Amino acid sequence: MAIEVSNLVQTRIPTKHGEFVLHYFSNTLDEKEHVAFVFGEVAQQSVVPVRIHSECFTGDVFGSRRCDCGEQLDKALQLISEHGSGVLIYLRQEGRGIGLLKKLQAYNLQDQGMDTVDANIHLGHLADEREYTIAALILENLSVQSIQLITNNPNKIEQLKALGVNVEGRIPIQIESNCDNQAYLQTKADKMAHFLDKVKK
Repeated sequence: MAIEVSNLVQTRIPTKHGEFVLHYFSNTLDEKEHVAFVFGEVAQQSVVPVRIHSECFTGDVFGSRRCDCGEQLDKALQLISEHGSGVLIYLRQEGRGIGLLKKLQAYNLQDQGMDTVDANIHLGHLADEREYTIAALILENLSVQSIQLITNNPNKIEQLKALGVNVEGRIPIQIESNCDNQAYLQTKADKMAHFLDKVKK
């Protein structure tokens, strides 16, 4: 059975980066509330800046310094606003898809010496269980013709292309490291092949 998304509500959301329109989507794959934050005109447009941001409760809401997620979220909105149009899709796949409970357990394992990849595997999960079918369907619903993906993650690019998304380019989004996330970022570069400059020690 084909997965479908429905754009149920659109509402104006003013932010420090300008006025966005929040699109609320239901879907037939899961019961999660995935949304798209749209700036300017994107329907029937090409080379649209798009950030597909997976939920990070600790980073996005509380500003945790263990990752770069919250800062990436803010930076992506800034980049989209400065461009004059774009989309930020917020997917509810916490902890690279393993959920909040497992992510917090993985944090404790990291405090004991494991890196983020080994911690996930120790808990019985893959290093990264995220997938982007819903994101591809949201872009189709919004009638976006092609995108520039705001990411450092080559796997995300390949998954989207496999799902039929026309990815014409990439916009880097590297955040300066701090003492709490240096190892996390280094692991992303070393074990997950993320496009990151040398992480500052």
